[in-house]
Amino acid sequence: MSRTVFCKKYQKELEGLAVPPLPGPKGQEIFDTVSAQAWQEWMQQQTMIINEKQLNMMDMSARTYLAEQRDKFFNNEDFEQAEGYVPPEKS
Repeated sequence: MSRTVFCKKYQKELEGLAVPPLPGPKGQEIFDTVSAQAWQEWMQQQTMIINEKQLNMMDMSARTYLAEQRDKFFNNEDFEQAEGYVPPEKS
């Protein structure tokens, strides 16, 4: 049986991640409170943000910016999205 978590993005019990996605306390927090579905959606958003904004992930300020956007995404706050991106309609 797969592990479930109460996902803070979707506010319901969903399948959790198999392992923490990041090292340290932040990775553990995400592991405990974010579903695999929400993490996968964030990974797609993250890729679009990095490409759109041409972020250099070797630059600490770019990494800090991306972490802020990740937290906003999981907390259902407004976050940066790629220009012209239209999210798929929810079914």
